[in-house]
Amino acid sequence: MASKTSPRPGGGGKPAAKGGRRPSGKPVPIKQPKPWGMIALGTAVGIIALAIIGYGVYVVRDSNKPFGTRASQQITGVVNYRKSDTNPSRNHKTGLLTYKQSPPVGGDHNPTWENCEGTVYDKEIPKEHAVHSMEHGAVWVTYNPSLSQADVATLKKKVQGKQYMLMSPYPGLDKPISLQAWGLQLKVDKVSDSRIDDFISKFRQSASVEPGAACSGGVTATGTTPQEAATGDQPTS
Repeated sequence: MASKTSPRPGGGGKPAAKGGRRPSGKPVPIKQPKPWGMIALGTAVGIIALAIIGYGVYVVRDSNKPFGTRASQQITGVVNYRKSDTNPSRNHKTGLLTYKQSPPVGGDHNPTWENCEGTVYDKEIPKEHAVHSMEHGAVWVTYNPSLSQADVATLKKKVQGKQYMLMSPYPGLDKPISLQAWGLQLKVDKVSDSRIDDFISKFRQSASVEPGAACSGGVTATGTTPQEAATGDQPTS
């Protein structure tokens, strides 16, 4: 009669794995979801960083361009005479002078400037003085005398009381309104044209070729004949 066999020591009574092998006990890896939020954040940060770097490069390159070149690119319709005449004459001369542009935008001028402390002149002023004001950084707003009184009043509000600004009628002007800064000019048909404010904002003082020069201490002459005054800065060399 066959004897009964006892369980194998340490068997724990558990059946052996198929084929006589025990389970290895190796943990089954769990697939983790990708951190899409962190990936999206990292991508956004990278794009912003590239944009900042790109803008910085653009600003540096743009700032290296001559002022007149940048000026003509920023406001549609601005005629940039600095581009064709990079070093216009700035000698001080007395008497009547002839200019290439009408109204003039630069060149030789009277030793004394026209006051440009937001001064509004109801009559024509000597252009030889106005050119000197622009050398100091003033924007000279001119208008055809046929412009309506309502439009003149609107222009006046843009000028009156603002440093480095002056305004006067200009007989024979080929457009209703013309704005001048040193070497730059914009002519428009309507007082409502938004480029008027853009021109003033962009070029008042910044277009100066004699930074820091004053707008006070000049003359308030009207008419077409330049007037000499006891004050006035020294001629440029």
